[in-house]
Amino acid sequence: MNPSRLLLAISAIWLVSTAHAETIRLGLPTKTYWPTTVAETAVRQKLFEKEGLTAELIIYRSGAETFEGMAAGAADIILDPPWLVSAGRKKGVMSKIVANASMGYFGWQLMVPSKSSLDVKALNGRKVAITAPGSGSDLLALWTIQDRKIDFTRVPVGGGGLVANLLAGHVDAAVVYSPLSFQLLKSGQARTILDYAAAVPPNLSTGWIVLDKFAQENPQVVQKALNALYGAVAFMRSHRDATVKLIADLYEIPPDIAALEYENTILKLETDGDMAAPNVRDAVQLSMDFAKLGGLKGILPTEELYSTEYKPVPTRP
Repeated sequence: MNPSRLLLAISAIWLVSTAHAETIRLGLPTKTYWPTTVAETAVRQKLFEKEGLTAELIIYRSGAETFEGMAAGAADIILDPPWLVSAGRKKGVMSKIVANASMGYFGWQLMVPSKSSLDVKALNGRKVAITAPGSGSDLLALWTIQDRKIDFTRVPVGGGGLVANLLAGHVDAAVVYSPLSFQLLKSGQARTILDYAAAVPPNLSTGWIVLDKFAQENPQVVQKALNALYGAVAFMRSHRDATVKLIADLYEIPPDIAALEYENTILKLETDGDMAAPNVRDAVQLSMDFAKLGGLKGILPTEELYSTEYKPVPTRP
């Protein structure tokens, strides 16, 4: 065959194979956080591709910014806590949780520099770094204020600024997520004064969220995206070494820190995601009770915050 005709034939085949692929834009709260690991695994194992989707990963600086991105139409499905759904619906941003992602704040820790003598009570009147107002770290900070009956100034520094500001002494403490928290502990640069995974009762801490309008217009796309994401969770659970290497490479951290993230976070993620499961309503309610304790007001009824229309069917590699 003439080389030019061969090239045309190959191009035609490629166009046919990709013509029906739909794009799904995933909003992720920050780069060095487990949702990025899940999404990257789904991309690298071609799980979205097997569902007929093209995935675009969008990294934000916090959960609040991620929610704003979805509200603005810049992301189709995001990972965020239930209380943002409640706050958003009150302001006209109509979205719902479509799959349960995690049931705890695994790896989240309130940390101070290793040389600091401060404990939680001693933070009264001081400065504590969070990623952004309305983020998961902000909620945990508010919960700490309420639960421990203290008060401190919450300083938004973005996900990338937590460690730098803590170690530079610009703040007295920081609410740090994993694997950054594990890395700080391992290096001896900081120590934990409150482990949120142990201190906060189990609740539906995060879920995959979509706008009502997007779900109504693209139900199959939502289903396929969830299939790919939970296929990634299944893959990670059964491929420890590959996942540890991915975490180490993605976040530029040593393998032993990546292994801690795998064992203490990845293996604790929800594998089913089914919002119709018997325990889910209570888990969402506990999450909202937790948010109320953290200072959130005007919480909507639990049933308005999630959808039971989807049950992830994990995509196989």
